[in-house]
Amino acid sequence: MAKYLISFPAAAMVVPEGDWDAVVRDSHAVIEQAKAAGVYVFGGGIDAGVPPVLVAADGRVTDGGYRAPPLDGGFTVLELPSREQAVDWAARLAKACRCSQELRVFGFDPQS
Repeated sequence: MAKYLISFPAAAMVVPEGDWDAVVRDSHAVIEQAKAAGVYVFGGGIDAGVPPVLVAADGRVTDGGYRAPPLDGGFTVLELPSREQAVDWAARLAKACRCSQELRVFGFDPQS
């Protein structure tokens, strides 16, 4: 089985005032379904209050992270037997979060 990353950038979550409680409830319900199905690996959100740093091979730390689009928002990793099932779970999360989800598959590395 492959592990799939289902994610969204913070800017994608445009939720009308007063709807946040429903989004939280609905998204947690999907996660509980994934746990009950035995496919949940882990999930969470990037803490925007903690700025990124780059750590070099010599241990030197530089503020700011890579010069690329920001890595923020939320993510879920599920272990599933097919891409079709991953699309189904991504659609459930999209409905719950009120925004489209990006779906990626992790490459298999037997050493990790």
